[in-house]
Amino acid sequence: MRLYSLLIISTLVVLGIADGDDDNKNYNVTNRPFPKGFKFGVATAAYQIEGAWNIDGKGPQMWDDFFHETPSRAFDGSNGDIAVDSYHLYKEDIRCMEEVGVDYYRLSLSWARILPDGTTDNINQLGVDYYIKVFEALEAKGIKTMVTIYHWDLPSALHSKGGWLNPDIINWFADYAELCYKLFGKYADSWITINEPKQICHGGYGIGAYAPGIVSNGIKDYICAKNVLLAHAKAWRIWDEKYRKVYGAKNTLVIDSDWYEPSTNSKEDAIASDTKLQFVHGMYGNPVVNGNWPDVMIKNVADLSRKQGFNESRLPAFTEEEQKLLKGRIQPIMLTLKITSCIIAGTYDFFALNHYTTYMVKARTQEILTVSWDDDSKVDIYQKSEDIWKPAAIDWFRIVPWGFGKLLRWMRKTYGNIEIVITENGVSDKTGILKDQTRIDFLRNYMSHMLDAIHEADVNVTAYTLWTIMDNFEWTLGYIGKSGLYYVNRTDPALPRIPKDSAKYYSKIIKTKCLIDDCLNE
Repeated sequence: MRLYSLLIISTLVVLGIADGDDDNKNYNVTNRPFPKGFKFGVATAAYQIEGAWNIDGKGPQMWDDFFHETPSRAFDGSNGDIAVDSYHLYKEDIRCMEEVGVDYYRLSLSWARILPDGTTDNINQLGVDYYIKVFEALEAKGIKTMVTIYHWDLPSALHSKGGWLNPDIINWFADYAELCYKLFGKYADSWITINEPKQICHGGYGIGAYAPGIVSNGIKDYICAKNVLLAHAKAWRIWDEKYRKVYGAKNTLVIDSDWYEPSTNSKEDAIASDTKLQFVHGMYGNPVVNGNWPDVMIKNVADLSRKQGFNESRLPAFTEEEQKLLKGRIQPIMLTLKITSCIIAGTYDFFALNHYTTYMVKARTQEILTVSWDDDSKVDIYQKSEDIWKPAAIDWFRIVPWGFGKLLRWMRKTYGNIEIVITENGVSDKTGILKDQTRIDFLRNYMSHMLDAIHEADVNVTAYTLWTIMDNFEWTLGYIGKSGLYYVNRTDPALPRIPKDSAKYYSKIIKTKCLIDDCLNE
């Protein structure tokens, strides 16, 4: 989960309301059931839960360095050295999942635990054995797996060589991904190559809030984004060409996106909303579907770069060969017995979406020449006051359920009838309270708007993954933000997992396929 505001929120006066707040006051949770075959899961990330940061052959990774060098980077001065010790307590975690009744578990692999120096020249068998034990324990309980190859934790040895700014990382990552396919292919029911490129690049190489802490907004974050996309595409192509027929699993990358609501009913604000969505979701969605950055990104960054005195656009162009790599395979389609056609299929098998909150968007009336990804969209964004949009554990995370449904409808309109899997959605609090009615309300309302999008707009959502199974280390928020269905008592050396009321509610949804006590018949 991302727990840092990666956007500059403008403090603007609301001049109008397109919709949303007023509509939601009279909103009733849907009594429609989930579609047949709909799946439910939970998600975690290796650094946030495993601990065991320097044992059994694991190498250091850049988040280890990030917090060890400057402990104050976490709000509570903590780090993930121990986290919730899933390295030793994974069976207890799986017991919690079995208790809730999830269909699948989305987990990530630690690159540095498998490859301590980041390269396939040095494979750590103890790290490999750990993941095999986890997979076999899940399999024994009938829990499927969604495996994320990279969830932000780059080995320190590769960061020292330039990390995601070095184009060689495309091959480094492809080699690592192929090794994962070989080692764990028989266990994985679906694959995620890379989680949330926006947070990796804008957070880590743009504003410097995330590891590795590099500040180069509007320049190095674009270089990172290009390399991340090409690394994903190359890893996806390896799967598609060499392993798909053997194992049959689907493969994609995760894109995180908030919803951006037009501030008024004006045409200008509607365009501003779509522009911001193209800079956030489209920046990574359009390349894996169509092979290039969104047109509005190319136009805006080139225009502002020229006015800022750059000799060329700050947005690095994809070569023709790179565009072909991103577009994926040529797929023959039989039209008649004699005539065939070919289409270019993108480097994805479904869209994986992480979503948490919503912003208002207003067309910018005065041009700003600051060099930054935030300003390249040429729009202003803000959130409404706390008495209208309730905050979660941190201020930027406002609870706005209707934005979820609107984002899903926008994706349907923008990309067509692509299968969508929600790979993260959830809410944090600061207490870890067991009677967590706020989380229950969040789940009920967000999932209700998702169901409305499925039933009313034919959005092809097939699975929902809740963040997260237990309270864990939430990056720069440390242990302050608690997002789990299970409370972890950190004052007890045994780190017991204690179910919250939300665990029981989510379990009930999974069993009944219904958000309320009485749903309509399908």
